Amino acid sequence: MTKPSLPDLLHAAVTAVGGTERPGQVAMAEAVAEAIDENAHRLIQAGTGTGKSLGYLVPALAHGERVVVATATLALQRQLVERDLPRTVEALHPQLRRRPQFAMLKGRSNYLCLHRLHEGAPQDEEEGLFDQFEAAAPSSKLGQDLLRLRDWADETETGDRDDLTPGVSDRAWSQVSVSSRECLGASKCAYGAECFAEAARERAKLADVVVTNHALLAIDAIEGAPVLPQHEVLIVDEAHELVSRVTGVATGELTPGQVNRAVKRAAKLVDEKSADTLQTAAESFERIMELALPGRLETVPEDLGYALLSLRDAAREVISRIGATRDKSMADEDAVRKQALASVENIHAVAERITLGSEYDVVWYERHDRFGATLRVAPLSVSGLLREKLFEDRSVVLTSATLKLGGDFNGVAASLGLSPEGVEGEDVPVWKGLDVGSPFDYPKQGILYVAKHLATPGREGTRGDMMDELAELIEAAGGRTLGLFSSMRGAKAAAEELRTRLDHPILLQGEETLGELIKNFAADPRTCLFGTLSLWQGVDVPGPSCQLVVMDRIPFPRPDDPLMSARQKSVEEHGGNGFMAVAATHAALLMAQGAGRLVRASGDRGVVAVLDPRLSTARYGGFLKSSLPDFWYTTDRNQVRRSLSAIDTAAKADGK
Repeated sequence: MTKPSLPDLLHAAVTAVGGTERPGQVAMAEAVAEAIDENAHRLIQAGTGTGKSLGYLVPALAHGERVVVATATLALQRQLVERDLPRTVEALHPQLRRRPQFAMLKGRSNYLCLHRLHEGAPQDEEEGLFDQFEAAAPSSKLGQDLLRLRDWADETETGDRDDLTPGVSDRAWSQVSVSSRECLGASKCAYGAECFAEAARERAKLADVVVTNHALLAIDAIEGAPVLPQHEVLIVDEAHELVSRVTGVATGELTPGQVNRAVKRAAKLVDEKSADTLQTAAESFERIMELALPGRLETVPEDLGYALLSLRDAAREVISRIGATRDKSMADEDAVRKQALASVENIHAVAERITLGSEYDVVWYERHDRFGATLRVAPLSVSGLLREKLFEDRSVVLTSATLKLGGDFNGVAASLGLSPEGVEGEDVPVWKGLDVGSPFDYPKQGILYVAKHLATPGREGTRGDMMDELAELIEAAGGRTLGLFSSMRGAKAAAEELRTRLDHPILLQGEETLGELIKNFAADPRTCLFGTLSLWQGVDVPGPSCQLVVMDRIPFPRPDDPLMSARQKSVEEHGGNGFMAVAATHAALLMAQGAGRLVRASGDRGVVAVLDPRLSTARYGGFLKSSLPDFWYTTDRNQVRRSLSAIDTAAKADGK
């Protein structure tokens, strides 16, 4: 039997999902197939509307070996498993003569734990376990959530939190889920045979395509205990998010509350002397944290160093003692012991990591009004980790709508541990970059407007001229505005002021769930939506409801961001340009994502307005602009108002 051709397979898949074949999608599919065949690596930029999911799924399914697809967002995971994969598998079946299996796999805490549900959660204040359903008043929100979870447990096939609609609070979910460290293990658990997390792992072992998330991919790479099944091909979608997700997984933290909970849990399981030693160390740590001021710790202060050494040593002693005692009077002792051990092991690991003082780690204090101080430690860079763990023994394809920054792939490649394109050498993963473009005609569909006449934004204070400009732009657009702000404070200030000045509804992130806000924004063209980081990347509203995207300023990281400033300083110490490598690259990525909110379909028209003159006047402005879609560019405020009014008039004429 002759092997079916890739164009024929792609055509069948695109037809099945009711899509349109695009040249960029064909080029992408060919590049993915080539990478898989050659066991090579590719970075592929595929603009919005390319149909990149099918661009990698079709060659992956045709290949026949196991493929892992890792995405950053829940929305894309669901789209792949519920829509794209079922249709594509059916469409390719007549030519492939097989139906590849697919499965979704997430971290253990995403699945309902039947042991927790039926036996209760270990309680910190008392012996044994408590029944969370008895403890929560049935009339309270928590009580209602828990009762709904109990009913759902009888009908769900997956136990996956994301299959529960509407969802429940994090507090309610924590009562019925466990982390991988707290899990008893299928062989020791009375509910092991029915375990949802274990069932998901078994399905993944049998699947040809495993869909997961960046966080689980990072855990799989960092912790050395394989969670994902063996695979020959890794496809990382939304790859611009990977470094921050891996950094998040590799970050440790200690808080007084967390340490005190561990002390209470361990006290029931060890002798009094060991418990008292840990208690004393916890009290010393808490006293220091009460005085902690936010910021980076270039060297660990002496008093903090002593407190961490005491915590580390006391935690080590408790860990060795927990395994040596048994208490038959305690209800479900194994679960209590496992949770206590997980808490104390985390304290030991973080305290030891900070006291060892690696030059590759950054340590800092954070302070929160409600929760007090947190001590954090994160890797200065994850590039070495990614180079070593990601690119060995498999073909890797990384794709996103935003991988080329400043005109090439090298900036993103460096953050992933890759050398510049074309550089070869021992232990250097070789890769190729490909930009397959976008089906949209950006110069005709959009305008990039820079408000060059405004004052340069300062670090603090309101910007009266910016508020006036924003109000005039919204009026000209007839609403239809997505406002992307570099801080929540800025978004809130703009919403509060413009609600008094304009006759347009203004939605503000945080006042409703994100899904509800986006739904309401899409439903009424007169409405505006203001918010911060998650809106820069998470809004997909085609059509006339989003015809003006405003960025209040270039989203550089805050100068006092401990991790970003440490990374910038490190680049400079190695002879590089720290500002361009870290701050400008960070801003370019966010601006490219933000500008990508405007044109989501071939009929979309509108303006991206940047209310920060530095995009036009500063030396780095060209780098940032070349990272954005190729919109028609202007600094003429009157021209932009006329264009927005014309777009608004046209939309109203169409009844929108």
